[in-house]
Amino acid sequence: MKKIFNLFSGNDYKIEKTPYLYLSPTLILMAVLLVIPIFMVIRYSFFDNVIINNNPVFVGFQNYINVLTDDDFLVAVKNTLFFVSVSVIAHLVIGLFFAMLLNTDYLGEKTKGIFRVIYALPWMFTASVIAILWKMMLNPHGIINYLLQVGNLASTNIAWLSSRSFALMAVTTINIWAGYPFYMISILAGLQGISGDLYEAAAIDGANPVKQFFYITLPQLKPILISLLTLDFVWTIQQFALIWLTTGGGPINATETLSTYIYKQAFSSYQYSQASASAGIVLFICTILAIFYAKQQKART
Repeated sequence: MKKIFNLFSGNDYKIEKTPYLYLSPTLILMAVLLVIPIFMVIRYSFFDNVIINNNPVFVGFQNYINVLTDDDFLVAVKNTLFFVSVSVIAHLVIGLFFAMLLNTDYLGEKTKGIFRVIYALPWMFTASVIAILWKMMLNPHGIINYLLQVGNLASTNIAWLSSRSFALMAVTTINIWAGYPFYMISILAGLQGISGDLYEAAAIDGANPVKQFFYITLPQLKPILISLLTLDFVWTIQQFALIWLTTGGGPINATETLSTYIYKQAFSSYQYSQASASAGIVLFICTILAIFYAKQQKART
Protein backbone atom coordinates (compact mmCIF):
# COMPACT_ATOMS: atom_id res chain seq x y z
CA MET A 1 0.00 0.00 0.00
CA LYS A 2 2.85 2.34 0.83
CA LYS A 3 4.38 1.80 -2.62
CA ILE A 4 1.08 2.59 -4.29
CA PHE A 5 0.78 5.79 -2.24
CA ASN A 6 4.32 6.81 -3.16
CA LEU A 7 3.48 6.37 -6.82
CA PHE A 8 1.04 9.28 -6.61
CA SER A 9 3.03 11.49 -4.28
CA GLY A 10 6.50 12.75 -3.71
CA ASN A 11 9.21 13.61 -6.23
CA ASP A 12 8.33 10.82 -8.67
CA TYR A 13 4.83 12.18 -9.11
CA LYS A 14 6.10 15.75 -9.51
CA ILE A 15 8.53 14.69 -12.21
CA GLU A 16 5.78 12.78 -14.02
CA LYS A 17 3.21 15.58 -14.04
CA THR A 18 5.58 18.45 -14.86
CA PRO A 19 5.64 17.87 -18.67
CA TYR A 20 1.84 17.79 -18.74
CA LEU A 21 1.67 21.07 -16.83
CA TYR A 22 3.91 22.68 -19.44
CA LEU A 23 1.82 21.23 -22.25
CA SER A 24 -1.56 22.01 -20.72
CA PRO A 25 -1.91 25.63 -22.02
CA THR A 26 -1.24 24.47 -25.58
CA LEU A 27 -3.48 21.42 -25.24
CA ILE A 28 -6.33 23.53 -23.85
CA LEU A 29 -5.90 26.09 -26.64
CA MET A 30 -5.89 23.35 -29.29
CA ALA A 31 -8.99 21.79 -27.78
CA VAL A 32 -10.88 25.09 -27.75
CA LEU A 33 -9.77 26.34 -31.17
CA LEU A 34 -9.34 23.09 -33.09
CA VAL A 35 -10.76 19.87 -31.65
CA ILE A 36 -14.09 21.21 -30.38
CA PRO A 37 -14.86 23.20 -33.58
CA ILE A 38 -14.09 20.13 -35.70
CA PHE A 39 -16.56 17.99 -33.76
CA MET A 40 -19.14 20.80 -33.93
CA VAL A 41 -18.79 21.06 -37.72
CA ILE A 42 -19.10 17.29 -38.12
CA ARG A 43 -22.23 17.33 -35.96
CA TYR A 44 -23.72 20.27 -37.88
CA SER A 45 -23.24 18.42 -41.16
CA PHE A 46 -25.89 15.86 -40.11
CA PHE A 47 -28.53 18.44 -39.14
CA ASP A 48 -30.62 21.00 -40.99
CA ASN A 49 -31.03 24.67 -40.06
CA VAL A 50 -28.20 24.62 -37.54
CA ILE A 51 -27.08 27.74 -35.63
CA ILE A 52 -30.13 29.77 -36.72
CA ASN A 53 -32.52 27.19 -35.24
CA ASN A 54 -32.52 26.11 -31.61
CA ASN A 55 -33.91 22.70 -32.54
CA PRO A 56 -32.20 21.59 -35.76
CA VAL A 57 -33.61 18.54 -37.52
CA PHE A 58 -31.44 15.46 -37.99
CA VAL A 59 -31.20 14.68 -41.73
CA GLY A 60 -28.42 12.11 -41.83
CA PHE A 61 -26.31 12.29 -44.99
CA GLN A 62 -28.75 14.52 -46.87
CA ASN A 63 -26.47 17.57 -46.61
CA TYR A 64 -23.63 15.57 -48.13
CA ILE A 65 -25.92 14.45 -50.96
CA ASN A 66 -27.00 18.05 -51.58
CA VAL A 67 -23.40 19.21 -51.69
CA LEU A 68 -22.17 16.43 -53.97
CA THR A 69 -25.00 17.11 -56.44
CA ASP A 70 -24.56 20.89 -56.38
CA ASP A 71 -23.22 22.23 -59.69
CA ASP A 72 -21.29 25.00 -57.91
CA PHE A 73 -19.59 22.42 -55.71
CA LEU A 74 -18.56 20.39 -58.75
CA VAL A 75 -17.13 23.53 -60.34
CA ALA A 76 -15.23 24.23 -57.11
CA VAL A 77 -13.84 20.67 -57.11
CA LYS A 78 -12.71 21.02 -60.73
CA ASN A 79 -11.03 24.37 -60.06
CA THR A 80 -9.44 23.05 -56.87
CA LEU A 81 -7.96 20.06 -58.69
CA PHE A 82 -6.40 22.37 -61.28
CA PHE A 83 -5.24 24.89 -58.69
CA VAL A 84 -3.71 22.25 -56.41
CA SER A 85 -2.11 20.00 -59.04
CA VAL A 86 -0.52 22.82 -61.05
CA SER A 87 0.65 24.65 -57.91
CA VAL A 88 2.19 21.58 -56.28
CA ILE A 89 3.99 20.43 -59.45
CA ALA A 90 5.27 23.94 -60.17
CA HIS A 91 6.40 24.39 -56.56
CA LEU A 92 8.41 21.18 -56.82
CA VAL A 93 10.01 21.96 -60.19
CA ILE A 94 10.84 25.60 -59.43
CA GLY A 95 11.95 24.91 -55.87
CA LEU A 96 14.19 22.04 -56.98
CA PHE A 97 15.69 24.12 -59.79
CA PHE A 98 16.57 27.08 -57.58
CA ALA A 99 17.82 24.84 -54.77
CA MET A 100 20.22 23.08 -57.14
CA LEU A 101 21.28 26.43 -58.57
CA LEU A 102 22.11 27.71 -55.09
CA ASN A 103 23.93 24.48 -54.26
CA THR A 104 26.20 24.60 -57.29
CA ASP A 105 29.88 25.49 -57.15
CA TYR A 106 29.58 27.82 -60.13
CA LEU A 107 28.27 30.66 -57.95
CA GLY A 108 30.33 32.45 -55.31
CA GLU A 109 29.22 32.50 -51.68
CA LYS A 110 28.27 36.20 -51.79
CA THR A 111 26.27 35.66 -54.97
CA LYS A 112 24.51 32.68 -53.40
CA GLY A 113 23.66 34.77 -50.34
CA ILE A 114 22.12 37.51 -52.47
CA PHE A 115 20.08 35.05 -54.51
CA ARG A 116 18.91 33.24 -51.37
CA VAL A 117 17.38 36.48 -50.12
CA ILE A 118 15.82 37.33 -53.50
CA TYR A 119 14.36 33.87 -54.05
CA ALA A 120 13.01 33.68 -50.50
CA LEU A 121 11.28 37.09 -50.63
CA PRO A 122 7.83 35.77 -51.69
CA TRP A 123 7.74 33.56 -48.60
CA MET A 124 8.23 36.57 -46.32
CA PHE A 125 5.11 38.41 -47.52
CA THR A 126 1.65 37.89 -46.05
CA ALA A 127 -1.25 36.86 -48.27
CA SER A 128 -2.70 40.38 -48.17
CA VAL A 129 0.57 41.95 -49.34
CA ILE A 130 0.94 39.37 -52.11
CA ALA A 131 -2.65 39.92 -53.24
CA ILE A 132 -2.28 43.70 -53.40
CA LEU A 133 1.08 43.45 -55.17
CA TRP A 134 -0.19 41.09 -57.86
CA LYS A 135 -3.50 42.90 -58.32
CA MET A 136 -1.50 46.00 -59.16
CA MET A 137 0.76 44.14 -61.57
CA LEU A 138 -2.10 42.23 -63.23
CA ASN A 139 -4.26 45.32 -63.60
CA PRO A 140 -5.26 45.90 -67.27
CA HIS A 141 -2.99 48.94 -67.16
CA GLY A 142 -0.35 47.31 -64.97
CA ILE A 143 3.26 46.33 -65.53
CA ILE A 144 2.50 42.81 -66.82
CA ASN A 145 0.42 44.03 -69.75
CA TYR A 146 2.95 46.78 -70.42
CA LEU A 147 5.82 44.30 -70.68
CA LEU A 148 3.77 41.97 -72.90
CA GLN A 149 2.95 44.79 -75.28
CA VAL A 150 6.53 46.04 -75.35
CA GLY A 151 7.64 42.53 -76.26
CA ASN A 152 4.89 42.26 -78.90
CA LEU A 153 3.36 39.33 -77.01
CA ALA A 154 -0.02 41.03 -76.60
CA SER A 155 -1.81 43.68 -78.64
CA THR A 156 -4.43 44.70 -76.06
CA ASN A 157 -4.69 45.00 -72.30
CA ILE A 158 -5.73 41.71 -70.69
CA ALA A 159 -8.00 41.70 -67.64
CA TRP A 160 -6.16 38.84 -65.95
CA LEU A 161 -8.21 38.65 -62.75
CA SER A 162 -11.63 39.56 -64.18
CA SER A 163 -11.57 37.33 -67.25
CA ARG A 164 -13.05 33.84 -67.01
CA SER A 165 -10.41 32.61 -69.44
CA PHE A 166 -7.39 33.85 -67.48
CA ALA A 167 -8.46 34.29 -63.85
CA LEU A 168 -7.82 30.75 -62.60
CA MET A 169 -4.41 30.54 -64.25
CA ALA A 170 -3.53 34.00 -62.90
CA VAL A 171 -4.46 33.05 -59.32
CA THR A 172 -2.57 29.77 -59.67
CA THR A 173 0.50 31.67 -60.87
CA ILE A 174 0.31 33.95 -57.84
CA ASN A 175 0.12 30.93 -55.54
CA ILE A 176 3.09 29.32 -57.29
CA TRP A 177 5.15 32.48 -56.82
CA ALA A 178 4.17 32.69 -53.15
CA GLY A 179 4.87 29.04 -52.31
CA TYR A 180 8.00 27.87 -54.12
CA PRO A 181 10.50 29.34 -51.57
CA PHE A 182 9.41 26.76 -48.98
CA TYR A 183 10.41 23.98 -51.37
CA MET A 184 13.63 25.74 -52.29
CA ILE A 185 14.79 26.16 -48.70
CA SER A 186 13.82 22.61 -47.68
CA ILE A 187 15.39 20.98 -50.74
CA LEU A 188 18.53 23.10 -50.40
CA ALA A 189 18.95 21.80 -46.85
CA GLY A 190 18.55 18.27 -48.17
CA LEU A 191 21.08 18.80 -50.95
CA GLN A 192 23.66 20.10 -48.51
CA GLY A 193 23.22 16.91 -46.49
CA ILE A 194 24.15 14.63 -49.39
CA SER A 195 27.73 13.40 -49.15
CA GLY A 196 30.01 14.60 -51.93
CA ASP A 197 31.68 11.19 -51.92
CA LEU A 198 28.65 9.75 -53.68
CA TYR A 199 29.06 12.13 -56.61
CA GLU A 200 32.81 11.57 -56.76
CA ALA A 201 32.36 7.80 -56.86
CA ALA A 202 29.68 8.14 -59.54
CA ALA A 203 31.93 10.40 -61.63
CA ILE A 204 34.75 7.86 -61.42
CA ASP A 205 32.32 5.19 -62.65
CA GLY A 206 31.51 7.39 -65.64
CA ALA A 207 28.12 8.76 -64.57
CA ASN A 208 27.32 12.11 -66.18
CA PRO A 209 25.46 14.90 -64.29
CA VAL A 210 22.08 13.71 -65.59
CA LYS A 211 22.60 10.17 -64.28
CA GLN A 212 23.93 11.54 -61.00
CA PHE A 213 20.74 13.57 -60.63
CA PHE A 214 18.41 10.62 -61.23
CA TYR A 215 20.41 7.95 -59.39
CA ILE A 216 21.87 9.95 -56.49
CA THR A 217 20.15 13.30 -55.96
CA LEU A 218 16.51 12.26 -56.34
CA PRO A 219 16.78 9.03 -54.29
CA GLN A 220 18.53 10.92 -51.50
CA LEU A 221 15.86 13.64 -51.57
CA LYS A 222 12.92 11.24 -51.83
CA PRO A 223 11.85 11.38 -48.14
CA ILE A 224 11.99 15.18 -48.15
CA LEU A 225 10.13 15.47 -51.45
CA ILE A 226 7.33 13.15 -50.32
CA SER A 227 6.88 15.16 -47.12
CA LEU A 228 6.89 18.45 -49.04
CA LEU A 229 4.37 17.23 -51.60
CA THR A 230 2.02 15.92 -48.92
CA LEU A 231 2.15 19.09 -46.81
CA ASP A 232 1.85 21.32 -49.86
CA PHE A 233 -1.20 19.44 -51.09
CA VAL A 234 -2.93 19.96 -47.74
CA TRP A 235 -1.96 23.64 -47.53
CA THR A 236 -2.94 24.38 -51.12
CA ILE A 237 -6.32 22.67 -50.94
CA GLN A 238 -7.04 24.88 -47.91
CA GLN A 239 -5.80 28.09 -49.57
CA PHE A 240 -8.38 30.80 -49.02
CA ALA A 241 -6.89 34.21 -48.31
CA LEU A 242 -4.99 34.55 -51.59
CA ILE A 243 -7.98 33.61 -53.73
CA TRP A 244 -10.48 35.63 -51.74
CA LEU A 245 -8.35 38.78 -51.75
CA THR A 246 -7.62 38.63 -55.49
CA THR A 247 -10.83 37.40 -57.13
CA GLY A 248 -13.26 36.41 -54.40
CA GLY A 249 -13.92 33.20 -56.30
CA GLY A 250 -15.07 35.06 -59.41
CA PRO A 251 -15.66 36.02 -62.07
CA ILE A 252 -18.77 33.81 -62.22
CA ASN A 253 -17.14 31.00 -60.20
CA ALA A 254 -14.10 30.93 -62.50
CA THR A 255 -11.77 30.76 -59.49
CA GLU A 256 -14.19 29.18 -57.03
CA THR A 257 -12.35 26.56 -54.98
CA LEU A 258 -13.51 24.41 -52.08
CA SER A 259 -12.35 26.97 -49.52
CA THR A 260 -14.22 29.90 -51.11
CA TYR A 261 -17.25 27.69 -51.75
CA ILE A 262 -17.45 26.73 -48.07
CA TYR A 263 -17.05 30.36 -47.01
CA LYS A 264 -19.83 31.55 -49.31
CA GLN A 265 -22.14 28.75 -48.24
CA ALA A 266 -21.69 29.71 -44.59
CA PHE A 267 -21.40 33.50 -44.60
CA SER A 268 -23.10 34.60 -47.82
CA SER A 269 -25.91 32.07 -48.25
CA TYR A 270 -26.12 31.18 -44.54
CA GLN A 271 -26.35 27.49 -45.46
CA TYR A 272 -24.39 26.40 -42.41
CA SER A 273 -25.40 22.75 -42.71
CA GLN A 274 -24.18 22.40 -46.29
CA ALA A 275 -21.07 24.42 -45.47
CA SER A 276 -20.37 21.98 -42.64
CA ALA A 277 -20.84 19.02 -44.99
CA SER A 278 -18.44 20.60 -47.50
CA ALA A 279 -15.93 21.22 -44.73
CA GLY A 280 -16.35 17.61 -43.63
CA ILE A 281 -15.41 16.41 -47.12
CA VAL A 282 -12.28 18.58 -47.13
CA LEU A 283 -11.44 17.41 -43.61
CA PHE A 284 -11.72 13.78 -44.74
CA ILE A 285 -9.31 14.38 -47.64
CA CYS A 286 -6.82 16.24 -45.44
CA THR A 287 -7.03 13.53 -42.75
CA ILE A 288 -6.07 10.85 -45.27
CA LEU A 289 -3.12 12.96 -46.37
CA ALA A 290 -2.13 13.61 -42.76
CA ILE A 291 -2.11 9.87 -42.05
CA PHE A 292 0.02 9.30 -45.14
CA TYR A 293 2.41 12.05 -44.02
CA ALA A 294 2.65 10.58 -40.51
CA LYS A 295 3.49 7.15 -41.95
CA GLN A 296 6.19 8.68 -44.14
CA GLN A 297 7.69 10.49 -41.17
CA LYS A 298 7.62 7.29 -39.13
CA ALA A 299 9.33 5.40 -41.95
CA ARG A 300 12.09 8.04 -42.08
CA THR A 301 12.85 7.59 -38.38
